Amino acid sequence: MTPDTTAKALAGLLLGAGALHMLRPEPFDSIVPDWAPGTARQATIVSGAAELAVGSMLARPATRRAGGWATAALMAAVFPGNIEMARQWRHRDWPQRAIAYGRLPLQLPLILGGLRVARAG
Repeated sequence: MTPDTTAKALAGLLLGAGALHMLRPEPFDSIVPDWAPGTARQATIVSGAAELAVGSMLARPATRRAGGWATAALMAAVFPGNIEMARQWRHRDWPQRAIAYGRLPLQLPLILGGLRVARAG
């Protein structure tokens, strides 16, 4: 996959996730760690807005490099939410556990994709 294709794929993913945070915040609220500042809803809205902003940066060639760096940082920043989801879902049915645990290693390719886009300029 070329850096351009990676940027477009990440942009689509982030724009979609950001929109979901705004339209259906409840599932995201439930996985905000207790130690996060503010309320769970505030964290959901802020992370959704960040996803929309970063996705928009990736979509525009003029801001793509900065968007790549921002993607890597954002994916690292939201990782505790994925850990919290895995912790909360550890007693659910195996398909739900597979989703929760499967999200953990998927964060690395997202971070590396952001770095790839950033380095390609």
